[in-house]
Amino acid sequence: MAERRDKFETSSGIELPNDFNPSNTKTDFENEIGNAGEFPYTRGVRRNMYRGRFWTMRQYAGFATAGDSNRRYKYLLSQGTTGLSVAFDLPTQIGLDSDDSLAAGEVGKVGVAIDSLDDMLALLDGIPLDTVSTSMTINATASTLLCLYLAVARKQNVAFDKVNGTIQNDILKEYIARGTYIFPPKPSMRLITDTFAFCAAEVPNWNTISISGYHIREAGSTAAQEIAFTLADGIAYVEAAISVGLKVDDFAPRLSFFFNSHLNLLEEVAKFRAARRLWAKIMRDRFGAKNAKSLMLRFHTQTAGSTLTAQQPEVNIVRTTIQALAAVLGGTQSLHTNSMDEALSLPTETAARIALRTQQVIAHESGVADIVDALAGSYAIEELTNQLEKKAVEYIEKIDAMGGMLKAIENGFPQREIQEAAYVYQRAVETQDAVVVGVNKFQIEEDTKIPILRVDEQIERDQIERVRAVRARRDAERAENALTKIEEAARGTENLMPHILDAVENYVTVGEISHRLRKVWGEYREAVTV
Repeated sequence: MAERRDKFETSSGIELPNDFNPSNTKTDFENEIGNAGEFPYTRGVRRNMYRGRFWTMRQYAGFATAGDSNRRYKYLLSQGTTGLSVAFDLPTQIGLDSDDSLAAGEVGKVGVAIDSLDDMLALLDGIPLDTVSTSMTINATASTLLCLYLAVARKQNVAFDKVNGTIQNDILKEYIARGTYIFPPKPSMRLITDTFAFCAAEVPNWNTISISGYHIREAGSTAAQEIAFTLADGIAYVEAAISVGLKVDDFAPRLSFFFNSHLNLLEEVAKFRAARRLWAKIMRDRFGAKNAKSLMLRFHTQTAGSTLTAQQPEVNIVRTTIQALAAVLGGTQSLHTNSMDEALSLPTETAARIALRTQQVIAHESGVADIVDALAGSYAIEELTNQLEKKAVEYIEKIDAMGGMLKAIENGFPQREIQEAAYVYQRAVETQDAVVVGVNKFQIEEDTKIPILRVDEQIERDQIERVRAVRARRDAERAENALTKIEEAARGTENLMPHILDAVENYVTVGEISHRLRKVWGEYREAVTV
């Protein structure tokens, strides 16, 4: 009987036989699979996984003003989210205040506008920072936003060792796949290692980086590339921290990761297992880590925004459900489920609630959280795990041969690999070798009627007045002194974090801090190759 296509394979080019069985697979339970909570952590970082507690259910949210976003956070918490996840607008991400001419038209559009402590206080008003865990998707200005968060904690009389959360703080993937960088790589890496050192001493329960494969995958990478480039970034951060005198077991337990969950359910489950196993080996064998927590790849997952379609948007609920299920079966520590309307706009409350309910149904009704690593031992899952790890190791070895991830990025290697993978997939969609339901097959005549969330243009004008009012009423001399200390520290080797914290507590703005660092370090400009 003829088959649907000539060849069956995963996104990473792993050819799929008709079925996996003992004759075409190798399973080494003792050394490569083992038990959850034990090296090499293939099956999970805790022995009882979700039988002990569910993953943290975070819904990524942030738009317009701090007050608007605060109301959305309180709504999500009332509906059962167990952690916050903050989206910042583009000016905040690249160190521009809302009244900067370059910020025009972008204030509050793709996230919340945060210019100063005044905004951060409004964002977190009524949210107790000693009980709520917060993730902040911020990179180039991550050190400043963390200091703003800590300043709010102080005002709430919450000790820093009671503060719990994560900053993304992953600048390397910005050079590779996303583009919201400010400074050149070397000073950017310094900001990251300064954060590692500061938090190791002062904020011990904060995850100082979320090494992100999510945006690498969104840019078009394969699953194997997502593992390889993410872990290669992780290697670069560990090497940078060790090079400035930090001991691996002092900071590695607070490293975390952020992965995409795509639509090939079995490959995605295997991807998470392979990444976890490979990182444990890297930390033990390459860096000599002794603390078990240094070996554990703990990760947040977000369902794949790039798979959402504007056509027949209700179908996105199905896509998100499959992706969320893959993340849970793969052992994620926290999860965001995308809303059905995100190909059209920021999520409405109704769409965000349905996305959260998707997680809650998986947790409470599906039964998959009651068994640890439920797919372990499946011939298909174990072979896909092995193959993905093998392919990732081959990429990492190539990167090592180039001199590490910084050199590879400068040479454009990961960027080219991702671009090629994205091109191959796009061609498959155009030829219908890859079917996207409602887009290149099963289309209908439709007039999309779902509600759209729109950000009022008045918000930008109000936010400009707000930041100018902050500057007008603060102690100008103290603000300028704080900026001078940041500049002096940036020119030397002193840890910048205490100076940034002092500055934000004196109502120095995100843009002012970033501009003072630009003065010392300059800005990164990507080389254009033809």
